[in-house]
Amino acid sequence: MTTPRPAILLFRNDLRLSDHPALTVAAAGGKPVICLYVNDPDAPDPIGRAQLWWLHHSLAALGRQIADLSGQLVLRAGKTRDVLGDVIRATGADAVHWSRRYTPNAIAADTALKAHLNDRGIHVESHAGRYLFEPWQIATKAGTPFRVFTPFWRSCLAQLDAAPAPLPAPDASFMRDLPSETLEGWGGLPTRPNWAAGFGSLWTPGEAGAMARLDSFLDKRAQGYAQGRDFPAATNVSNLSPHLQMGEITPRQILASLRRAEVLGDVGQRDGAKFLAEVGWRDFSAYLLYHNPTLPLEEFQPKFAPFPWRDDAKDLTAWQRGQTGYPIVDAGMRELLQTGTMHNRVRMIVASFLIKHLRINWRAGLSWFHDTLLDADVASNAASWQWVAGCGADAAPYFRIFNPITQATKFDPDGTYIRQWVPEIAALPDKYLGAPWKAPSAVLQAAHVTLGMTYPHPIVDHARARTAALAAFEGLSASAENVAIGDG
Repeated sequence: MTTPRPAILLFRNDLRLSDHPALTVAAAGGKPVICLYVNDPDAPDPIGRAQLWWLHHSLAALGRQIADLSGQLVLRAGKTRDVLGDVIRATGADAVHWSRRYTPNAIAADTALKAHLNDRGIHVESHAGRYLFEPWQIATKAGTPFRVFTPFWRSCLAQLDAAPAPLPAPDASFMRDLPSETLEGWGGLPTRPNWAAGFGSLWTPGEAGAMARLDSFLDKRAQGYAQGRDFPAATNVSNLSPHLQMGEITPRQILASLRRAEVLGDVGQRDGAKFLAEVGWRDFSAYLLYHNPTLPLEEFQPKFAPFPWRDDAKDLTAWQRGQTGYPIVDAGMRELLQTGTMHNRVRMIVASFLIKHLRINWRAGLSWFHDTLLDADVASNAASWQWVAGCGADAAPYFRIFNPITQATKFDPDGTYIRQWVPEIAALPDKYLGAPWKAPSAVLQAAHVTLGMTYPHPIVDHARARTAALAAFEGLSASAENVAIGDG
């Protein structure tokens, strides 16, 4: 009997074995599967420094999984086209499978690579698996793309029952003993300084870590999610986004587990619906980017393009380092630097502060988040920053300016979150924790707080900044003159 020629499974941001359509098809018919990951210096969407830490550990976990199945994860550095050519020549592989990517740069790269391999007589297949639906599967009755989340998500919900169930990990025959490089040789971990030193105690990259986090969320923390998700000191969050971004778990797996938990009564309908809608926002972001390829670069609503941004490196640095003098903003930015993530409510607060208090271009915030977030995603990053700026799809109105003082009072009422991340003002009474400059000098002295020394003065006055932002935004939209102005 002739042994089938091997197929190459090219891993990218799909570092798992279960619910992996590309792997399932590659292994069909008993074909030996070569598991390959390429460290490509010309990757179409280079990842940030924080995500490099996650990638290192996720690849290590995947390598152990495959080794436990008597296989090997082959690691190679170089241009993907060249590496694939070398592996094909060395093994006689006649097929390449990969999970589909959806950013404009990645689509162009994969299209060119597929054509190149086809010209060499190599069978190439791309597969779904990253989202609940492919971007071209959801459309308005007129056949055009949705521009607003609610009708988009309503259309998705109507089709969810017909969505395919998650696939089990296939009984694949993995190849091994192929030349491979080492993760250590790639230098993906920071050393001097090791700014990711605290990440390891908080995160467990890999498929097993993703499933454990999902189970823990549905078992304990999903109860009360619909309301609790807005309070940064609460535990009603899933923290699944880094796992989703690296493809260690799929939305279909999350959906299936959520439905089981709802049937068992472990998760209430309201909490489950709100959580699933957050998964849907991730789909919607990818959908927007697919149909609007310039989303990370240009305003979705062109009328906002002339906005008069400030170019202030000092203010930008203060924001990045959590030294703005507004405790809820500084807490979020410090949480980001120390953990690689930030609570979603606080993400909105810090983004609004950068855009509307400092009037610094939203692209500067997008760039910082790309480099420092473990869950940094091209589509979600762009869609979310434009949402806060008021220039995106389904955006918050431009006149909605988050008040960092009232946001702290409302969503961190006992100061637990602020005290954790801004410990130098922890001794202040709750009344002044969101706005230390309002505290009498005796109160500051008793709390060992010296503004301008132990904690900064506010770098901008909220009322004046709000007035200036509204003036700038109103110049872009005449319709704003007749709309009530809010202060969140």
